[in-house]
Amino acid sequence: MGYHARYEKYFFYGMLILICLLIIGGLLAALTHREEGLIGRMRREEEQKNADEGEKAPEEEKAPEIVINNPNIRVLIMTNGYANIVHPSVEMSSASGFCITFGDQTQEAGPEQPLTFAPDDPRFQSGQIRVSAKDGGEIALNSIQRGCGTPSYAGVIELRTTAEGIAVINELPVETYLCRVVPSEMPYTYELEALKAQAVCARSYAYQQMQSFAYPEYEAHVNDSTDYQVYGNSLPQEATNQAVAETGGQVVRYQDRLVTTYYYSTSCGKTAGVEAWGTAPNAENQYLQSVEVKDEQGDYEAGLPWYRWEAKIPAGTLSALISQNTGTNVGTLQSVEVTKSGAGGVALQICATGDAGSVTVDTENKIRRALGGSGYEIVNQAGTAAASTALLPSAFFTIRREGDVFIISGGGFGHGIGMSQNGANEMAKKGKNYIDILTMFFREVSVGG
Repeated sequence: MGYHARYEKYFFYGMLILICLLIIGGLLAALTHREEGLIGRMRREEEQKNADEGEKAPEEEKAPEIVINNPNIRVLIMTNGYANIVHPSVEMSSASGFCITFGDQTQEAGPEQPLTFAPDDPRFQSGQIRVSAKDGGEIALNSIQRGCGTPSYAGVIELRTTAEGIAVINELPVETYLCRVVPSEMPYTYELEALKAQAVCARSYAYQQMQSFAYPEYEAHVNDSTDYQVYGNSLPQEATNQAVAETGGQVVRYQDRLVTTYYYSTSCGKTAGVEAWGTAPNAENQYLQSVEVKDEQGDYEAGLPWYRWEAKIPAGTLSALISQNTGTNVGTLQSVEVTKSGAGGVALQICATGDAGSVTVDTENKIRRALGGSGYEIVNQAGTAAASTALLPSAFFTIRREGDVFIISGGGFGHGIGMSQNGANEMAKKGKNYIDILTMFFREVSVGG
């Protein structure tokens, strides 16, 4: 073989190898880790906001103010248990019958039998299929189950076929959406003023999310799980509908800018600042400072079960959980220490040391996950024992070792940033209104339309 022939052969093989490496690199770059749940998403949003702030030029114009005019929100409806975003098939029913639109065609169907859609339905050849109830009422989605049983939805149900199945998007006005968010996020038996505070929080969060599509391929702003706000898991109630109506169009603003109003279950008497999520305090997030959840008589939630709790965990159990949850084999634990705390006493960093190594964990969610998992019980101050779950109840805790047992003494339930829902309810019981509640948990904010 001549020199030029050999050169061409090597050049061909070299280019082939290079192309393969580029393809593999692209695939690896696409495999990013997505943290679970609403809090992971909230934390990422704050971190991205901080990063974007650093890239802004001094002369950059301020983003246009969001118009609060009850626009439609598009919600991606997930499968049973919120396990997937696409459905193998869809079945729906309506007491008044259906209006079905696809392409430039419209069909009507009576209420006699449910509608069933498979991914290969020929109507998908015209694009998405949009279904509404004839009388403007609700459509029951028989193919899934929620806490309330078979869920039903106002507005339009839009179906889009994909390689994996069918995506289901519910399009409806924000205020109508909130009537199924508030009872899904807060017990409807809570005080009206607490429900109103929850409605304003949920509305502020929804408008923030509507600035972009979380699922651009489906033009959906949010899904219906804890990734955003739980929607449609509980039936609307008179009290929650009243809370939404009496706060209609009202949101929370800080320095005249709409803000995201985070909330969680129970405080330990104090809230955490954004540093608990690894976010640096800045001019835009100063409304999320640590505050004391109390009045002159003491902590509002002092009498509630999860105000204080304790877990006694055998060293062997905690050793295995920390190794599993952090991906670091520490062996048999010798010590676990809170090495950094934040405002309000929240743990910002822990260090676990065993006979095979050590691991350091930062931020409240990762700390709670590192110490969570099955295999032990948590006893709240009411004396009720609950099985441990994937997350420790909160990052407000101390930890000590007694013999072969680690004792975690903590308080509160949830991430601890923003509004405590039980704190809001206790405040309402003492005569505080929803403005009082919101302006205590969120510093220097205004509430209005």
